[in-house]
Amino acid sequence: MRTVILDIGSLDQGLAAFGETWASGLPESSARISFASPELLWKVLSAKRWELLKAMTGKEAMSVRGAARLVGRDVKAVHSDIHALLVAGVLRKTDDGQVVFPFDTVHIDFMLKAA
Repeated sequence: MRTVILDIGSLDQGLAAFGETWASGLPESSARISFASPELLWKVLSAKRWELLKAMTGKEAMSVRGAARLVGRDVKAVHSDIHALLVAGVLRKTDDGQVVFPFDTVHIDFMLKAA
C-alpha cells in the first residue's frame, strides 16, 4: 500500500526528510508532500479537489474527461483542478498524457498551536 503524507514544513525540512529516506535504502512505501503553510495546503486541497482525489484513489490512470465523469463535474473545471494538483505534485501525469493519483491512502499531518 502506497501512502502520501501531506504536511506543513519548510523546504529545508523537506530536503532533510528526503535525505533520511534516501540514506535508509529502504523501498519507498510512502511519499511526502510539504506545504509552506496550512493556508497553502487548504488552498491547493479545496473541497472539490479533495473530492477528486477521493474518487481517483486506487484507480488506474485516466483522462481528464474520465476524471470529470468520475466525479460528475464539468471537464473544464476538473481540468483546472487537475492542473493545480499536478503543479503541487499530488497527481502525476503518465507518458501518454493521462493522470493518476498513485496512492492508496492519504495522511495529513500538521499541528495547530496557540499563537
